[in-house]
Amino acid sequence: MTVRFRSPALLLKEEMEREFLKPVFIDAFDLDDAWFQCLSKILEEGYIYTVERGSYKGQRRLEFDFVVVRVRKPSHQIIPIIPEGMNIPAPTDMEYIQSYLSYLLTASKTETEDYTYGERLVEPKIRIKEGSNGKEMIKEIPLNINQIEEVIKIYREEGFGTNQAIMEIGMPQDIKLKDPPCLRLIDTRIRYGKLHFILYFRSWDLWGGFPSNLGGLQLVKQYMAEEIGVEDGEIIAVSKGLHLYEYSWELAKIRTMKHNLKL
Repeated sequence: MTVRFRSPALLLKEEMEREFLKPVFIDAFDLDDAWFQCLSKILEEGYIYTVERGSYKGQRRLEFDFVVVRVRKPSHQIIPIIPEGMNIPAPTDMEYIQSYLSYLLTASKTETEDYTYGERLVEPKIRIKEGSNGKEMIKEIPLNINQIEEVIKIYREEGFGTNQAIMEIGMPQDIKLKDPPCLRLIDTRIRYGKLHFILYFRSWDLWGGFPSNLGGLQLVKQYMAEEIGVEDGEIIAVSKGLHLYEYSWELAKIRTMKHNLKL
């Protein structure tokens, strides 16, 4: 891959010249279309920087300043399509997304995990440190709430005219975690007889995370719509951190056929 070197002085100059953030709006038909459009757009308009804190510290990322991704028919094509002959790996498949669905709908987690999205959705807990004489232990206090079932209950028992049916992943103490949740909010709306999801990701890997996350969340939405008794609707995802790590730049160029694009 041909890389255009940009010195720190040039990067600073570019930052100063770009006075305002550059929001991007993607209007897609299905999840495959959304992924392809985001790849194409980020290669042309993404901002390159080096990660100073967080996952993959020291590596370069190509990132949107801010992006809104609207997917009109997310159930039409859930997994990305890789055309024959491109010889690049698919970022996900239905088998993985089906397994990811259980991650979203159950509270199970390993001993090394601080949280899972499923735990935060169906069985959230507050983690506090306790101990004396230099020995600390983590105590988990359950909040006794299943947000998915509660949202279903709100719509079934109280009607669709509400803006209160929102599910939260993030907690204030997450700021201290080494790897805080990327997905923070799953807001919902029922309008025109359909259940819609409005999502916020603080940070989001476009190559691998985007298709798996949205595929799994689409299956959750379908389940909830069926339980409520409405049709399945749109997904609108918002992020100020949708990005491509440098290892996937060449893969993205192949998939979008932007072979001659210099980064």
